[in-house]
Amino acid sequence: MAELFPDAAPPRSVLIVCTGRIGDVLLSTPVARSLKSHWPNAQIDMLVFEGTDGVLESNPDIRRVIPISPRAGLAQRLNDARKIWRQYDLGCSLRTSSLASFLCWMAGRKRIGIVASLRKSCLKKWMLHRFIVDRDHDLHAVQSGVLLTTLLGITPCFEVVPPAVRSQPAQLAHLEQSLASIAGKPYAVVHMYPRYAYKMWHAEGWIAVLAFLHARGYAVVLTGGPAAAEVTYARTIRERAGIETVDVVGKLSLAATAEVIRRARLFLGPDTSASHIAAATGTPTLALFGPSNPVRWGPWPKGWTGSSPWITSGSGRRGNVYLLQGAGACVPCKLEGCEGHVDSGSDCLLTLDAARVIDAATELLGIAPRITPDQRRRFPIATQPFRRCTP
Repeated sequence: MAELFPDAAPPRSVLIVCTGRIGDVLLSTPVARSLKSHWPNAQIDMLVFEGTDGVLESNPDIRRVIPISPRAGLAQRLNDARKIWRQYDLGCSLRTSSLASFLCWMAGRKRIGIVASLRKSCLKKWMLHRFIVDRDHDLHAVQSGVLLTTLLGITPCFEVVPPAVRSQPAQLAHLEQSLASIAGKPYAVVHMYPRYAYKMWHAEGWIAVLAFLHARGYAVVLTGGPAAAEVTYARTIRERAGIETVDVVGKLSLAATAEVIRRARLFLGPDTSASHIAAATGTPTLALFGPSNPVRWGPWPKGWTGSSPWITSGSGRRGNVYLLQGAGACVPCKLEGCEGHVDSGSDCLLTLDAARVIDAATELLGIAPRITPDQRRRFPIATQPFRRCTP
């Protein structure tokens, strides 16, 4: 197969198209790192949906981020495409959607991308010079992205790059002010609220975790987004727990939140973009998983290379990440909750015992676990090598 870009003529400009959610964009950063490592003089831009661009703040591999509206009419989409028409030597589509393929085709003089299947992607294949097939999401999102670089003869890099507040003095000052009350004290970050209800753990569990951390001498920092429901939920849990916390929910940017997590002794959260950011910073991360497929969406541990760190069913630790899965023969169902929509609950999370979460947290903190022999038999804790859990 002839090379798209021989070493004598590397691309000078690259556009990576990742029109997905915040977590999708974050997990696409290994592609930018792979390209920049191989072609250090290439100028790499990323096209993403508005509201996800904050996860790329201060990314050293990216020159410019191009945000577009996730909901736009035909006229706006054509205007988006017109602005990037053949502006890049190489276009890379990291999403299987028609929109991503179209924008990649408009932007790149040469193009590579991911398609969902050969049978349903004839037009998308025509738009691309080379492609890979991601069948039924059987690869981790990081893997499917970096596989794209092998189409260019490039050695893949698996490093997920979190946002940062480098050269942002105002954000740094706000961050330091937010943490002033616990200066010099070890702390844990607790991120309680996912975007969708089917990823929610129960309030009693969070209250028990806050009490555990407080009893062990750790300050607790609550993080989260600016949505009113999220801010209210954090305030309610804090008041019910009755312990002093630092509540920065809705007050910090993604980059500043990443810095708070980077300094923490522990991060604990559900299946959400914050857990992916925490994993990428290297902070010990405890992620609570229910219906989602961990093979595809489990947090990528810092320094991990190669195949997915996770198996379909089972709890365990890989590097700095402990993935704790709810119990049940149906887990993971890979559906959006027990009722099949984003606002439904998930029994596997709603019945997840706080004792299991606390025991996993003690391991990440280096504290001797305290669980009963009966709990050990029912919920075996997997470390290296990975073992399956028996519900």
